[in-house]
Amino acid sequence: MLDSASLLTLKSMHLHSVLSKAFKSISEHSVAGIKAAGFNPTAFAVMEVLYHRGPQPIQQIGAKLLLQSGNVTYVIDKLESKGYLFRHPCPQDRRIIHAELTTEGRRIMDTIYPAYTQQIERAYSGISDEEMDQLIKLLKKLGRSAESLSSSTHK
Repeated sequence: MLDSASLLTLKSMHLHSVLSKAFKSISEHSVAGIKAAGFNPTAFAVMEVLYHRGPQPIQQIGAKLLLQSGNVTYVIDKLESKGYLFRHPCPQDRRIIHAELTTEGRRIMDTIYPAYTQQIERAYSGISDEEMDQLIKLLKKLGRSAESLSSSTHK
C-alpha cells in the first residue's frame, strides 16, 4: 500500500504525462496548416506577434515567445529575406531595432491566420464551452503556482 505522499507523486507524474501528450497532440494539429504554408512554428509565432501587436522591438518578440535572442535574430533574418518583415531603428532610441510586417507579410497572415484559428478551434472541440472555461481557470492556477515555486528557487 502506498502512502499519501507516494500517491500524490504518482498522480502528479500522471498529470504531467497527460498534459504533455495533450499539448503535443493539439500543437501538431494546429501547426499542420502553417507548415503547409511554408512556416515553421517559431517563424509563424514571430509573424503572429507582429500581426496582432504591430511593430515590436526585436528583444520583446523573443521575450514574448520565450526564445533566445540568437534564435529570434535567425528567424527574423529568414523572414526578412523572404520579404515578410523589415527592421527599422526606434525613432526615440536608435539602439532599439523594431521588426514590422511588410505588406506581403500582412497579406500572408490575412490569408493563413483564419485557417489557423479554425485549426485551434477544432483541436479544442473535444471539450464543451464550460469545460474550456474550467480548464483555462485551472491551468492559470497551475501556471501561477509553478511560476511562484520557480521564482522562489532562483532567489
